Amino acid sequence: MSVSQTDVCVAGGGIAGMIAAISFASLGYKTVCVDPTAPVTNKLCQNADMRSTAFLQPARKLLLEIGLWEHLQPFASPLQIMRIIDAGGDKSEPRIRSEFDASDISDLPFGWNFPNWLLRRECLIKISDLENITFLTGVAVEGVLTRHDCAKVALSNGDSLEAKLLIAADGRNSAVRKAVGIETKTVRYGQHALAFTVTHPIPHNNVSTEIHRSGGPFTMVPLPDHEGSPASAIVWMERSPEALRLQQISVKDFEQAMNERSCLLLGPLSLNSPRTAWPIISQYAKAMSAERTALIAEAAHVVPPIGAQGLNMSLNDIKSLYELAKASPSEIGDSTMLTKYHSSRHPDVRMRFLGIDALNRASMLSSRPLRDIRALGLNLIYGFSPLRKSLMKVGLGAKD
Repeated sequence: MSVSQTDVCVAGGGIAGMIAAISFASLGYKTVCVDPTAPVTNKLCQNADMRSTAFLQPARKLLLEIGLWEHLQPFASPLQIMRIIDAGGDKSEPRIRSEFDASDISDLPFGWNFPNWLLRRECLIKISDLENITFLTGVAVEGVLTRHDCAKVALSNGDSLEAKLLIAADGRNSAVRKAVGIETKTVRYGQHALAFTVTHPIPHNNVSTEIHRSGGPFTMVPLPDHEGSPASAIVWMERSPEALRLQQISVKDFEQAMNERSCLLLGPLSLNSPRTAWPIISQYAKAMSAERTALIAEAAHVVPPIGAQGLNMSLNDIKSLYELAKASPSEIGDSTMLTKYHSSRHPDVRMRFLGIDALNRASMLSSRPLRDIRALGLNLIYGFSPLRKSLMKVGLGAKD
């Protein structure tokens, strides 16, 4: 058994954990990142994460500053227009179309979309280029003991770390969060999200489309062409029994079901990846920090995949910690830094938790009269330009 000293320990080597490690290493901090499993970086592997992530404009600024954007840019699919369709009538066909165009509020797209497995691959490449990051896979955090001057972290390989700052990026069931005694508020919806990729004959033209009927949104997000054909990433949210049934049926039957649900907006969709299923919850930690410890990403907040908020909230966590560490290096991990971090992030997290919870409940509606009210609300929002532009700005990260 050995005890090592480090500036920053990141518990969790998912996308957010790796980006956090890269961010602190880019500032010159000695950083250790640990995760029980190695990142899956090939979409054909059984455990590949087939979800996609849209990095919104504020996230790109951080990625540029830490030197990661240059790795990602060749694979970026711009999101210029976000289209919301209500198909809640008697038939699965569009009855209201609303298009939110980034050009109404900015010269840049809303964001840039990437497959999650590819993000893991490129983050791992960037980590290998940085000498002050140690990335340990197959290693979990087994114990945490915090003191005024450091966090003592016991690892599953028998070694220990002493870190000035411990960052919990170890997911919605965070062992670090539990070890430091932070409670959570959790909402369960009885939903799962199916994630997969498709090709289609009609180009997506960099338009992300959410189709609302019942059970949850069916979201088509632009990807680069696949073998010469337009391609998209799909997140299909449904009540859990139906989602798990859809995951198991034959490809032929599944394609028939998803083409009905997609309203054939992009023509017939052809499945070209495995189908993965993820349980949907909303959750937030009642505090973003404890002694020598900061919570980020799903250790701090989980929201349904609506409006590209999830990982972008995580990037806002990382950006806040990064800027605090950059501004006052002597305060790394101390109570002053962590109090500022909690104050800067917790109100925004709670606001988005409530907003996305409401949107998800609206998307699940099965009663026809309630679906009609949802359609009316969408029409009113889209038709009132100041409100439409304000909501777009909030979606990009504005707090007002």
